[in-house]
Amino acid sequence: MKSVKKTRRKDFITYGIVVIAFIVMQALVMTGHISNSLKNQLIPICVYICMAVSLNLVVGVLGDLSLGHAGFMSVGAFTGIIVAMSLQNAIPSGALRLVLAIAAGALTAAVAGILVGVPVLRLRGDYLAIVTLAFGEIIKNIITNLYVGVDGNGIHFSFKDAMSMGMGLDGKAIINGPIGAVGVTKLSTFTAGFILIMVILFITLNLINSRTGRAIKAIRDNRIAAESVGINVTKYKLMAFVISAAMAGMAGALYGLNYSGLAAKKFDFNTSILVLVFVVLGGIGNIRGSIIAATVLTVLPEALRQFSDYRMLIYAIVLILVMIVTNNPLLRSVADRFIGSLTGLFRKKPASQTAEGGADNGK
Repeated sequence: MKSVKKTRRKDFITYGIVVIAFIVMQALVMTGHISNSLKNQLIPICVYICMAVSLNLVVGVLGDLSLGHAGFMSVGAFTGIIVAMSLQNAIPSGALRLVLAIAAGALTAAVAGILVGVPVLRLRGDYLAIVTLAFGEIIKNIITNLYVGVDGNGIHFSFKDAMSMGMGLDGKAIINGPIGAVGVTKLSTFTAGFILIMVILFITLNLINSRTGRAIKAIRDNRIAAESVGINVTKYKLMAFVISAAMAGMAGALYGLNYSGLAAKKFDFNTSILVLVFVVLGGIGNIRGSIIAATVLTVLPEALRQFSDYRMLIYAIVLILVMIVTNNPLLRSVADRFIGSLTGLFRKKPASQTAEGGADNGK
């Protein structure tokens, strides 16, 4: 019971950090005490936090290396754009269209996760990483050659050119091949990003602390031992992979509807590596660390823009220092003690401990 209470307390601290950060940033935005560059980064920060948390479910909790997370993000992004744009006349409310777009992005990304996960999760180590990387590149190339439009008769698709879609005179192109999505109505907001973070945190933390989460962690620690006690390895690995893909699709939909135009080349190998960097630097399996790392490393390049000649050098040095601290047991223990001392200042001792302390002092 004590361990459960401790885990719940950590989860509520994580929720509290996100809520406080949202309130502070909203106050800064409303009072105008925030630069336009940082204001424009608020939604991407929310998206990358969601991506880092979702990937940590696979890399940290399940223990598998996936390099195709940008593929699930792109599936969610372009699905969300298609849904939001095709419903523009039927549903005037932008907030409702955003919710439907995020839900559709999660659904299609989950389907893609099933299609990829069923054959791929039988692989391990480098082979799994290579195949997921190939999946991300395949998705990017498919979307690059995809043409989607909408008219009074519905949605039209083509892999040849825009003319072959056969739209009417009232037709409108949504995805235009290599150009990508064009003329997108921006629906994403910082508040929607905050709500999405809270939803993904709720799903992830409750999954980790559930019976299913314990089974997934048992597979990560020792696959053979997990199989020997009757745990269905394929089932739980596929479950974690699909849930992670669905959350990446939700983040992708929010990201896609934050820009008036979006090309498939944005979701390349570098995006998958960037999200993996967030997970590694924040601590593999550490959800709170992923949130902090995604926030800092998204803001840092823009904050160093005034040092245009040296900002990438400084960025690389910060990455190296963080890597040294997180992988050095001595430095990590010092940081944990420092954080523990800070949280201890705000934690009230129970009356029983106070009484025992007084008895010990009397002795």
